[in-house]
Amino acid sequence: MDHPLIRFDATANAKVLARLQAQLGSELLHTYEEGLQLGVDVHAKDILSLLGFLKNDPELSFTGFIDLTAVDYSKYVKPQPERYGVIYILMAPTIGASIKVRAFVPAEPACIDSVTSLYQGADWGEREAFDFFGIQFVGHPNLKRILMPEGYRDHPLRKEYPLRGRGERADFEVYRAFSK
Repeated sequence: MDHPLIRFDATANAKVLARLQAQLGSELLHTYEEGLQLGVDVHAKDILSLLGFLKNDPELSFTGFIDLTAVDYSKYVKPQPERYGVIYILMAPTIGASIKVRAFVPAEPACIDSVTSLYQGADWGEREAFDFFGIQFVGHPNLKRILMPEGYRDHPLRKEYPLRGRGERADFEVYRAFSK
């Protein structure tokens, strides 16, 4: 996977992991590798310190924010530390590494610090996770729904939400692009 501007270094994961363990060892719940990508699990309370370190450490420089998503683990086969996982994908172009950081968020209160102060690109991902899972991102500059109607009462990607909905479609006005 080479690109003129981005190179992936197969040895970078070991360097990143050693640096993380030296600085934040007690905060790391679990580390693993998935292909070329390093994975790190932490509790929600540690997300700002971990991502701040990854971005600002001169030896690492994870300056590329790629994605943010969430998962509801309430019916997952393998028990997880908390109900939700907020997943961040970052890239360090200078050392050729990619990392997946998973922060475990409790069911009540389902909240985690916003990382928009570190990565502006997290804005829409945090709003989407709020919209679909109900996870509150503390300190987010404009946390509101972006895909579901403003008056929507639920969070459709939670595992307890029924596949066919709860009949709420009748509560919203139907918009027609073309008149008959």
